[in-house]
Amino acid sequence: MRPFSAHHPPLSPLNTHHHLSLSSFATQALQLHHSPPFSESPPKKYQTEIKLISLIKSTPHKPHLLQIHAHLIRTSFLRDPTISFTLLTRLALPPLRDLRYSRQIFAQIPTPNISHYSAMIRAHSVSNDPTQGFYLYREMLRRCVRSDPVVSSFVTKCLVKIPSLFGGLQIHARVLRDGYRLDSLLMTTLMELYSSCERFSDACKVFDEMSDRDTVAWNVLISCYSRNGRSKDALGIFDVMRSLRCEPDDVTCLLLLQACANLGTLEFGERVHEYLIERGYEDSHNLCNTLVKMYTKCGCLEKAYQVFKSMSNKDVVTWSAMISGLASNGHGRDALEAFGEMQKMGVAPDDHTFTGVLSACSHCGLLDEGRMFFDLMKKKYGIAPNIHHYGCMVDLMGRVGLLDDAYKLIANMRVKPDATIWRTLLGGCRIHGCVDLGERAIEHLIELKAQEAGDYVLLLNMYSSAGNWEKVIEVRKLMKEKGIITTPGCSTMELNGGLHEFIADDISHPRKHEIYEMLDEIGKQLKIAGYVAEITSEMHNLDPEEKQTRLTYHSEKLAIAFGVLSTPPGRTIRVAKNLRTCVDCHNFAKILSSVYNREVIIRDRSRFHHFRDGHCSCKDYW
Repeated sequence: MRPFSAHHPPLSPLNTHHHLSLSSFATQALQLHHSPPFSESPPKKYQTEIKLISLIKSTPHKPHLLQIHAHLIRTSFLRDPTISFTLLTRLALPPLRDLRYSRQIFAQIPTPNISHYSAMIRAHSVSNDPTQGFYLYREMLRRCVRSDPVVSSFVTKCLVKIPSLFGGLQIHARVLRDGYRLDSLLMTTLMELYSSCERFSDACKVFDEMSDRDTVAWNVLISCYSRNGRSKDALGIFDVMRSLRCEPDDVTCLLLLQACANLGTLEFGERVHEYLIERGYEDSHNLCNTLVKMYTKCGCLEKAYQVFKSMSNKDVVTWSAMISGLASNGHGRDALEAFGEMQKMGVAPDDHTFTGVLSACSHCGLLDEGRMFFDLMKKKYGIAPNIHHYGCMVDLMGRVGLLDDAYKLIANMRVKPDATIWRTLLGGCRIHGCVDLGERAIEHLIELKAQEAGDYVLLLNMYSSAGNWEKVIEVRKLMKEKGIITTPGCSTMELNGGLHEFIADDISHPRKHEIYEMLDEIGKQLKIAGYVAEITSEMHNLDPEEKQTRLTYHSEKLAIAFGVLSTPPGRTIRVAKNLRTCVDCHNFAKILSSVYNREVIIRDRSRFHHFRDGHCSCKDYW
C-alpha cells in the first residue's frame, strides 16, 4: 500500500477550515519525534507512545485521525500494538464507526493480536455485517491467537444477529473447553444466542449453570419465557428476583409489561407500574409507550389514557399505540378522532399508525372511511400499503358482505398474499355463509402449505350452519387423515395475583364443584331473562338438546362463573381467550352483564368485547 502523505490523506478535498485544523494536529504529531521510533531510547519512545495515544483518543473528528494515521505509517509507529489498537478502536466503533477504513488499518498491522481482533469483531457485532465478525474469529483461531471471554462474547453477539445455531454451538463448546463458564457476561450472551435461535430450553440450561446471575441475565431469561409463549412464567420471575435482592431495572419492567399485555393481566401490570414509579422510571419514554400498550391490551382504556395524557413528548409510537388500543376496544370513532388530533399536533403517521386507523374502520364497519384512509395513506403520505393494511381492508369488506370486492382486492395486491389474508377472507365467508368462496380461500391456504386447524374449523362452521353434514363429516375425516388437531379453547382470568386457566368442560380447577354450581345457577337466571342457547355455534350433528349441553361449559363461561363466584358484586370481570368467542358465549356475556349488573370484558383472538347493561362494545359486529 502506498504510504499516505501527512498533508494529503486519501480523502475528498477538504475545505480551508478543515485544512487549517488538520495542520495543527499534524504539527502536534510531527513535534513528537523526527526519526523512526525504534531508533529512539526506550524512555523517549515510551513518552512518544503516550503522547500519540492521548492525541488519538482526544482527536474529535475523523479527518484528524486520518491525518494521524498517515503520519503513523510514515514513522512506523503503526507497528506498535497499543497505538494501532487505539487508532483501530477509535475508527471502528461509535461515534465514528467506519468499518471499511478500519479493515484497511487492520490489514496494515503485521501481526494482529487479540486486542485488534477484539476491536474488529466488536465493531461487526453492532454493524449490519455481523457475519464478517465470525469470519474474523475463525481467522484469529487459524493464526493461533488464543481467544478470551471478551472476544467470545463479541463473536457470540455477531451470531445472535445472524442468528446461527451451528456457529453458536461451536463457540459454546470452545467456551466450555477453555474454562470461561464463570464469566457471567459471556454466559448471558450465550443465552441471548440460544433465544434468538428459538432454543429456549438451552438458554434456560445456560442460566441454570451460571454461578453469578445479575439483572441482565434475569432479563434475558424473562425474554426467553416471553418468546416461548410462557409469559405466565415470566411474570413469576419478578418476585423471585426481588426475593434474591436482585432489583429489576427498566428493561425488566419493559419485558414484564409486554408479558402482561400478552396475558391481559391487569393487576400484575399495575404492580409493575407502581414499581417503576418507585424506582424513578416513570419518565422513561419507552416505558410510557409500553404502559399505554399494556393498558389497552388489558382492556383498561382509562389508565392507558392517563399515561398517554401525562406524556409531554408524544411521538408516532405513542399516538399509534393509543389509536390501535381504541380500535381494538371497540372505540373506532374515537380512534379516528385521535388520528385527526395527531395530525393537528404535527406528528407524521407511519405504517403502524395506518394499521390502527384501518383496523378502527374494520372493527366498526366504516367502509367509506376505510377506503378514504387507504387512499390517503398512499396519496398524501406516500406510504405503500403493506400486508397488514390490505388485511384490514379485506376484513372490512368481508364484514360488510363485499366478499367479491375483497377477493378482487387480494388478486390485485402489490404484495404477495399470505396465509393471514386468505384466513381473513375465510372469516368473512363464515360470517355471511359464503361456502364457495370459503372453499377457494382454503385452497389458497393449501397451496401455501399454511392451513391450520382453525381454518378447517371455520369451514366446518360454514358447513354446519348450512346444514351440510356430509361435508362436515368429509372435512373431519380429512383432518383426521392429516393429523390436524384443533387448539382447545382456553380462557384465563387473573385474581389476586394468580392466573386461573379454564378449558371447555374443565375439571382441573381446585374449586370446580363451586364453579359448576355457580354456572348452573347463572344459567337459570339468564333463561328467566330470555337467554336461549345459540345452537348453531355447535358444529356436531347432534339433536338440539345435546348441542345445548355441549355449549354450556365453554371455557369463557367457566371463567365468568369463577369471576362471579370469587369477586364482590359490581366488580369488573376480565377474561382473555386464545380463540374467537362464539356467538352463544357472546350472547351469554351480554345478558349476564345486565342480570348481574357486572361489566364483563373478554379479549378474544381478534378484539375486545366490553359487555355492559346487556350490550357489547362491538355492537354484535366481530
